[in-house]
Amino acid sequence: MLRWAAIFLIIAIIAAIFGFGGIAAGATSIAKILFFIFLIMFVISLIGGMMRKQ
Repeated sequence: MLRWAAIFLIIAIIAAIFGFGGIAAGATSIAKILFFIFLIMFVISLIGGMMRKQ
């Protein structure tokens, strides 16, 4: 999921360079959403790993 967030961020940067503001904004928002979903899943995974070891 982090890979997809990075891909959308690169798409947003390229679109912004070429002046496509709407596409850049859309790709940036998708990248943000995917990144936060990744962070939430990562934290849940860490907590689950700590619970299983005990």
